[in-house]
Amino acid sequence: MLEIGGLLPFTTIDYPGKLAAVLFCQGCPWRCGYCHNRHLIPTVSGAAVPWLEIITLLRSRCGLLDAVVFSGGEPTMQAGLSDAIRKIRGMGFMVGLHTAGPFPERLLECLPLLDWVGMDIKSSFDEYERITGVPGSGEVAEKSAELVRHSGIPHQFRTTLDPYLQAEGRMEAMQRMVAAWGETLILQEMNHMPKN
Repeated sequence: MLEIGGLLPFTTIDYPGKLAAVLFCQGCPWRCGYCHNRHLIPTVSGAAVPWLEIITLLRSRCGLLDAVVFSGGEPTMQAGLSDAIRKIRGMGFMVGLHTAGPFPERLLECLPLLDWVGMDIKSSFDEYERITGVPGSGEVAEKSAELVRHSGIPHQFRTTLDPYLQAEGRMEAMQRMVAAWGETLILQEMNHMPKN
């Protein structure tokens, strides 16, 4: 159903207050210089985890886990995301999404199916192209942030503590931007997806 590049069977930090498994979706349209999961950037991976294996594992975790989080890479890059979310919800799990917001139309499609969203903010929106290497990335990220803000779904805006973002007042500019929305920018340490 989805191209999954990796699976974390248990985490207490990827969905606030919940015990969760994380599915790392393959593929990302952006090329952020500080990306900590570069092996997930290609759309297809030779190390993909079969969907049936994921479903089998999750069935064995029913009653033990609260939630499943779709992370990446960038989950909204895959057309099958909403169907996969429905499948997981049908198993009785809450569903979370980690996204950077490059596909606001697909995010809008998925939002009614989600219980929580963690949106990664890369920089101030006017600097996105410098970070992602993709023209127009700031505009789509800003649109996605607005969708998340007004969705009524519990969410966080967060960023990774990369040295580049901590220089020349970039982090402070991001914090002011998110504070203007009446929210707090969550700062997170760099961590890597476990390799299979």
